[in-house]
Amino acid sequence: MNISLLLQMADDTGPDRIGLVCEGRSWSYGALMNAARGTAAFLSECGCDYIALLDESSEAAPIALFGAALAGIPYVPLNYRLADDDLAALLRRISPACIVGDTRRVQRLNPEGTPTCLSRTDFVQVAETIVHTATGEEEGEGIAAQIFTSGTTAAPKAALLRHSNLLGYILGTVEFCCAAEQDAQLVCVPPYHIAGISALLSSIYAMRRVVILPAFSAEAWLQLATQESVTNAFLVPTMLSRIVDKLDDKTSAGLSSLKAIAYGGGHMPLELIKRALDLFPDTEFTNAYGLTETSSTIALLGPEEHRLAQTSEDCAVRDRLASVGRPLPTVELEIRDAAGRPLAAGERGEIHVRGDQVSGEYRERSAVDAEGWFPTRDWGWLDEEGYLFLAGRADDVIVRGGENISPAEIEDVLTSHPAIADAAAVGVPSREWGEAVAISVVFRPGRQLGEEELRTLIRERLRSSRVPEKIRIVDELPYNEMGKLLRREIRGMFQT
Repeated sequence: MNISLLLQMADDTGPDRIGLVCEGRSWSYGALMNAARGTAAFLSECGCDYIALLDESSEAAPIALFGAALAGIPYVPLNYRLADDDLAALLRRISPACIVGDTRRVQRLNPEGTPTCLSRTDFVQVAETIVHTATGEEEGEGIAAQIFTSGTTAAPKAALLRHSNLLGYILGTVEFCCAAEQDAQLVCVPPYHIAGISALLSSIYAMRRVVILPAFSAEAWLQLATQESVTNAFLVPTMLSRIVDKLDDKTSAGLSSLKAIAYGGGHMPLELIKRALDLFPDTEFTNAYGLTETSSTIALLGPEEHRLAQTSEDCAVRDRLASVGRPLPTVELEIRDAAGRPLAAGERGEIHVRGDQVSGEYRERSAVDAEGWFPTRDWGWLDEEGYLFLAGRADDVIVRGGENISPAEIEDVLTSHPAIADAAAVGVPSREWGEAVAISVVFRPGRQLGEEELRTLIRERLRSSRVPEKIRIVDELPYNEMGKLLRREIRGMFQT
């Protein structure tokens, strides 16, 4: 059994039902299944070991994903924003491969051993027209997708997601054909991110129409959401921030069809989610926390918990709006210290998880221990009710005089001030403390605070150890395309 089962079930149930819309063209589930089968036949003929997508989101992504599954080879979505040298290195690591997307760039880089390179248009045409025969399913332990990590401190690792991992997530969290025929999921995250893959798989299994936005902008997102009467969407915090800014001083977003927004992929500032809850009063919000190595979501803060935290007079309940909710029933989660010992509620340590959806496997090695536990490298803690709070990546935690400080708690205080649009806290070398707190701040147009005012703001809300020794005022903070803050670049600001 492999992930092709998800599309096959949708095709068997409603072959004429619209499954995907992209740039004005629609595909039924039957058409998608036929294209996936055509892709599998094509891949079998060309003898590739991988099929890679080097392009924005489009219909090519699900066709390649399911076609690879039927052919029994890994699907490899590549980051088209990489520099030439970095991309060429990844292409060499998956040779021989069929590359779909930017043919000119691939030909210019001329990696050795690339037998096939097709533009998106040519690939889809081949997939839809090639004569295919029945294709057998691979066993569930085969590799469904190979996703290269961001490689911020070293060469990217090739994270492997097996069919059993992805099916473990989908079958454990999504009910088959649970969506009404008019329901539509707006997908705007890049195809090389696990959120893009999980959105396709979960929407197709639910038989929810997938509406693809190839390149995100707040204007395009709002226009497409209105045009297609979108009911569901996933956004990273920076995307939601741009949508909120675009709506400016409106009291409501005016998207009556939008029933649910899920968000994740980065730290969500408290003031931003509070504003979004006000702008979308009839929309259910879900905070989804997960990693590539866990096949997407492992913890959720659900819609009722969002609204309860928004209105509760209980400070413990209100604080949960800053959490990522509770672990999924299908996932085990522990907080451990540096020696690997489980910690009690309220104690901070590294998040470890295990479950059927957890891979923790790389082409180079496996990071899972003998008992199936995967160390996420994320730092956090659980409260008494089992809600998970993140403190950042283990490498991002500021260690000042032996005390672990979460950058997020400082950033939330800063962005709660009406003059501050964005903020980041990092650790910088200190002769006295080992590390000291440094902050970079972006002010809203026409607003500004002095350095002592910033220090006072933090001192009055947090302990004195959180008060920054160094402050930089900047026009904007560096983020990657998935909304993750590039803290290494911020640290670099304080080295000049």
